[in-house]
Amino acid sequence: MRPTAKFSISFGLVTIPVAAYNATDSSTSVSFVRIHTADGGRVRNQPVCSLEGTEITPDEIGRGYKPDGGDTVVPLSDDDLDALPLPTAKTLTILAFVAGGDIDPLQMGKGYYLGIDSPAAAKPYALLREAMERHQRVGLGKIALHGRETLAMIRPVEDVLVMQVLLWPHQIRSLDGVLPERQAEVAPAEVAAAETLMDSFGELSQDDVHDHYREALEEIVAAKLAHREPEFPAGEEQPAGQVVDLMAALQDSVRAARKSRGQDEGEGAGGSSGGGAGSGRTTQKGTTKKTAAEKTAEKKKEAAKKTAAKRSAATKTAAAKTAAKKTAAKKAAPAKKSASGGGRRAG
Repeated sequence: MRPTAKFSISFGLVTIPVAAYNATDSSTSVSFVRIHTADGGRVRNQPVCSLEGTEITPDEIGRGYKPDGGDTVVPLSDDDLDALPLPTAKTLTILAFVAGGDIDPLQMGKGYYLGIDSPAAAKPYALLREAMERHQRVGLGKIALHGRETLAMIRPVEDVLVMQVLLWPHQIRSLDGVLPERQAEVAPAEVAAAETLMDSFGELSQDDVHDHYREALEEIVAAKLAHREPEFPAGEEQPAGQVVDLMAALQDSVRAARKSRGQDEGEGAGGSSGGGAGSGRTTQKGTTKKTAAEKTAEKKKEAAKKTAAKRSAATKTAAAKTAAKKTAAKKAAPAKKSASGGGRRAG
């Protein structure tokens, strides 16, 4: 790789000459070109002067700055930018070391690998990387890249230092008009069920982070060139629709996630949030909480048991009365025979 910039890291009185290499490759992302739909011709962006209305060459294009509140454009040359009193033009000065979680992810921009730019930089480079690794801190500083000063974060990644360009705080928009006026309320049981669903997702696989969209797009292009229909592997259609019962949707989602991983209904039920949502129970701080539907079902079961017990008791009582009647009838039968026999003998 060829470095895109060279500068020094200022770490107190320690100076570390480094070279910055692009850590990302935008050329591998899906991109489209604009065409004329009538004939397929390319539609290009031609640089045209707004005053003359003529196309100009790249050598004639320079920089201009438009102050706020006016239409005047002030031309700026490379010499003007080089004359700026920027100590960060050739040096990334570390201002503070903070925890990585203190950096707002919205501020993170392009990433660069930082390599040493001279043999003498090897030891201080390794020292800074090892100290940040053990101290669990990232470095914040300023650096001028491509004619603009920007915030930057340095962090250790494996055996190298990585620089992440950061947006200025004023470049992050406020949340005004984004949040709903009325906040929705969720029950603790619903939160616990959502946690169970989160646990059921499992770990990321290589297939999860694979660019399937690019492959599908390339298949469509290949099919068009070969004058055939594109061939895609059959996949499960994701259910869509309005959520009516949030708890039932969470429980169904847990069951679907476990089924997709080949787990049984009851497998993996003991998560960090308690019993599995597939069983309809979620445990929080050792207390078993049940849904209203479960409570109603249990009440019906108890009522059915009581009714069955009453019927069983009534059946036993009726059977006992019947047996008593039969016993009394049997005892009465010999007495009747004796009485009828004595009468015959008297005659």
